[in-house]
Amino acid sequence: MDISYFIFLSSGLFLGWSLGANDAANIFGTAVGTKMLKFRTAAIIASIGVILGAVFGGTGASKTLTDLGEINELAGAFMVALSAALAVYWMISNGTPVSTTQAIVGSIVGWNLYSNYPTDTTILLKIVSTWIICPVLSGIIAICIYICIKYILKNSKIHIIRQDLYTRIGLVAICAFGAYALGANNIANVMGVFVEASPFHEVKIGQLNLSGTQILFFVGGLAISSGIFTYSHKIIKTIGNDVMSMSPIIAWIVVFSQSIVLFMFASQGLQALLQAHGLPSLPLVPVSSSQAVIGAVIGIGLAKGGRGIRWSLLSKVASGWVLTPIISAFICFIFLFFLENVFNLRVYH
Repeated sequence: MDISYFIFLSSGLFLGWSLGANDAANIFGTAVGTKMLKFRTAAIIASIGVILGAVFGGTGASKTLTDLGEINELAGAFMVALSAALAVYWMISNGTPVSTTQAIVGSIVGWNLYSNYPTDTTILLKIVSTWIICPVLSGIIAICIYICIKYILKNSKIHIIRQDLYTRIGLVAICAFGAYALGANNIANVMGVFVEASPFHEVKIGQLNLSGTQILFFVGGLAISSGIFTYSHKIIKTIGNDVMSMSPIIAWIVVFSQSIVLFMFASQGLQALLQAHGLPSLPLVPVSSSQAVIGAVIGIGLAKGGRGIRWSLLSKVASGWVLTPIISAFICFIFLFFLENVFNLRVYH
């Protein structure tokens, strides 16, 4: 197995670390921010869920992303992933939640521009449209769940201690589901550009067969987990309570809503089921968990009359979403020039 592959793969692992540091906070930031779960407990649950989702549900969204730019040299894939990681790291170091999906899309477009490969506008528009659909859909789901939960609590006589217990159990379950959905949906951002050059082969463990791509996604899942444990606490403060003060039940609704959205954009089984019954289905593309969770928070805030939403902070978050793909594309274009002309590496053919 060529050692150079793992050297180039390091940028994907760095991007995975950045994703764990940034996006995992969307899964359990509200739970930790409302003191319903300890950080360590939430991080363990999230790490296990992310790895399982990456390995067993990650192939659905990865194809759409790789079709956006068919990166045909390992050095080019290295720089695409590194550029996205640097853009994400720069933003989260300032405490701004960003979209890893937007970062990797920007990098791929930057590679396309540098290599004179045409960008598939149909796929690009499909991905970009989800940047609007994702938060809107998450907000609608959050409003529906909020109304249902509010009705149930109003018409039932659950003791406050028992209600607290149910909420904690629910948060653990939803955090696990959300982490699985994050791994399934976003592993394409981390390892998608390396799939074509993957040196891993099928592995059989008892009755379980893992393809080379699944092994690659497992490695990416480990990188995401490292980001969760080492740096995600910085973003938790912003997601946890800065955008809008949340009760434990509201936190549960936010996590549940964005988890449903991530799963809907990643599940091949759900897509096949809907299509089999002649129903419209969502495209299988990596979407932003940051946008999903912010959409859910805004949805609940609007359901409560718009009170308590810190619009000034949201404008900062929104500006990060706009700048991220631009910065990532610019970094990728410039660094590809250096790789090719200074280090004499082929970045495309």
